[in-house]
Amino acid sequence: MPVEGLYPLREAVANYYINQENISILPDNVLIGPGSKELIFLLQMVLDCTIIFPSPSWVSYEPQSIILNKNYSYLNTSFDNQWKISPENLMQKCKEISGVKLLILNYPGNPTGLSYSTSELEIIADICRENNTLILSDEIYGRLHHTNDHQSIAKYFPEGTIITSGLSKWCGAGGWRLGTMIIPNNLQSVQDSIAAVSSETFSCVASPIQYAAITAFSNDKMSDDYLFHSRRILSVIGNYCFKILNDAEVKIHPPEGGFYLFPDFSNHLDFFKLKNINTSNQFCSQLLKDTGVALLPGEVFGRPKEEFTARLAYVNFDGTEALRTSKKLMDNDQFNIEDLDNVITSLKSGICSVVDWLDSN
Repeated sequence: MPVEGLYPLREAVANYYINQENISILPDNVLIGPGSKELIFLLQMVLDCTIIFPSPSWVSYEPQSIILNKNYSYLNTSFDNQWKISPENLMQKCKEISGVKLLILNYPGNPTGLSYSTSELEIIADICRENNTLILSDEIYGRLHHTNDHQSIAKYFPEGTIITSGLSKWCGAGGWRLGTMIIPNNLQSVQDSIAAVSSETFSCVASPIQYAAITAFSNDKMSDDYLFHSRRILSVIGNYCFKILNDAEVKIHPPEGGFYLFPDFSNHLDFFKLKNINTSNQFCSQLLKDTGVALLPGEVFGRPKEEFTARLAYVNFDGTEALRTSKKLMDNDQFNIEDLDNVITSLKSGICSVVDWLDSN
């Protein structure tokens, strides 16, 4: 079994990027690993560089850097800027750090559920190209962009962008542990180094999983049908949660992809003071104790601990029944939250419990 992955699977992944993303990819540019998390870890291991990740960003980027004793730096973002990298901050950060840099960009984002426009990606690409900065484009939620408008930044910086993805999110197959990495030709030495480390660690992804993945990446009709329903279900539920929290004076942006929201509860500071809550971790702990609703505090995503942000995952519903309902209403352009009433009882109860708790003062 080749450590880089079964060649038919690498071909299927390359063809997906050619046909769906309009990016020129060769099978030899594709690596298969036991989840994109492992591949991101190995990339950090073999690159001699400083890692840059936005704040907020996924919880595993920083621990991986710490394990590997890598130099890393957070790039601050703000609610007012939709938690996105600003060109000015990125340029300044790149100028502050000497040598090779790796910017980790995840969109649609975990924890924000937000994405980047074409013009925003083009600007980021230009800045990175001019400042000796490679990009790791973590596109694990790309196929779950709610309006199917995801674009890879590799279109605008092909020679300096490494793409990771996999089956866990769009295919609902997290436990299968199959990730993909696309590395451009001019970074062949990086690919060779990752393959060498892979050979001495996990060896390869289990062959039955790889053969199953060939079908997932090759059967466009099956995938497109499944994704159409997944996207509109997640969009409807995500926007329902957004509206409930927005009406409760929580600072929040409507979701654009994936299944997360990243609300800022700072408008309720008076309530938190009454409960002696001073950090996002304390906020989430008290919320869980009082309501049974679990949010993940913003500080684990690289935000200041005194900022009352948290990640909300709107996935507590019966996915099988939601898909069945959506398929029954295939031609209904007015698909809305009422159509899903029978499958989101727990989710509705949870989001209403949060609002009631905030109003309990």
